[in-house]
Amino acid sequence: MAIASYTNPISSKKRREWLSWCRPTFSPEQGVLLVLFGSFLTGAALAQQWNQSTNLALACAFFALQLEHPYVVQLKQRKNWKPRFLIWGGIYGVLAFTIAIFLWFKSPVLLWIYVLAVIGFILNGVAVIKKKYKSIANEIGIFATICLSAPLAFGATTGRISIEVMTLWILNTLFFSSAIYTIKLRKKKTSLLKPGIIYHSLAALIVIGLYALDLLSLITALSFAVAIIKFGVIICVLEWYRQAKFQFIAIFETRFALIYVAIACISLLPAHLPPS
Repeated sequence: MAIASYTNPISSKKRREWLSWCRPTFSPEQGVLLVLFGSFLTGAALAQQWNQSTNLALACAFFALQLEHPYVVQLKQRKNWKPRFLIWGGIYGVLAFTIAIFLWFKSPVLLWIYVLAVIGFILNGVAVIKKKYKSIANEIGIFATICLSAPLAFGATTGRISIEVMTLWILNTLFFSSAIYTIKLRKKKTSLLKPGIIYHSLAALIVIGLYALDLLSLITALSFAVAIIKFGVIICVLEWYRQAKFQFIAIFETRFALIYVAIACISLLPAHLPPS
């Protein structure tokens, strides 16, 4: 005779809730990871070396980025607290803060990068509360904050911050922010070409100005041409760009971003690597 098994539905529900809380949260937007790692690599290339502090800086930047997702979700749902987001947001925050403090003791100049990152973090939170998270101004601010990984990599590796790396931060922000205007072409409300044309024109003028001030090398400055070429290609295949599945658009954007990162990094590396 078979003995019927009995499972308490209440305890089973609590077990499922506990397991869901243990599941880590990760940023659903893969593009921001590309921006983070791409910017970080340019900063490391400018430093022309990679050491243990560089590894720690990369971990710090990654955990700080992962903190943004549960932070934004919880702000959006302020009336409904999410334990999972609070728990993992706290874990990521503690890890990022601990590594940041350790790096700060080794390189006190990183304090300025931390201040800029915290300001960007706060402004992002304010935009979420005011329901302007997807505004162009806030999205550019988000990219500018993520691109701080370049001076973070340089500062942690070399122990200093230079005008060149801050110029590189501006260049990275200008390039990656250009994707905001191309992606918005897929939406009916923001499908006009004029904002994108204005942005790319102003960004190109800024890059030319930085080159004229001898803050960027010719090849590094020309790496921004990848954004202009991408925008030109999109104009030529505009209907396809608007109607294609997002996975194809993601591949399209990623390829141009990788080309930019490759050109920028190579232009920043020395002609001959120093002897080990």
